[in-house]
Amino acid sequence: MAVEHINPAGMYNSPVFSQGIILPANARILLIGGQNGVNEQGEVVGKGDVAKQAEQALANMVKVLAAAGAGVEHLVKTTILLQQDADLNAAFGAWMAIWGQRQNPPTVTGMRVAALANPDFLIEIEAMAVLP
Repeated sequence: MAVEHINPAGMYNSPVFSQGIILPANARILLIGGQNGVNEQGEVVGKGDVAKQAEQALANMVKVLAAAGAGVEHLVKTTILLQQDADLNAAFGAWMAIWGQRQNPPTVTGMRVAALANPDFLIEIEAMAVLP
């Protein structure tokens, strides 16, 4: 049984998120912890620049997916935590550069928060994928 994307009639059908997703009973699920704009040396990339931090956080997420044998097309859920004053539209461009024109986007939850674990963090992205 395959992953089933649910976008009921009478609801907004977005190219960037699904309204619901049904996972098969035998799915191997990868949980990806919150990724920030931190490079391999643990340095914050793009201090003060949410677009640069989103690019780095997404690159980190893609590396975790690849290490598990998956790609962004296997994502079923993403959660985006955005520092309350950060520009969501700037970060959105980084997501679209990764997602492209693929069909069946993951579900997405976004939250604005007062602060993240490090005062230099502007965005954190966690995700869930069904492994192929």
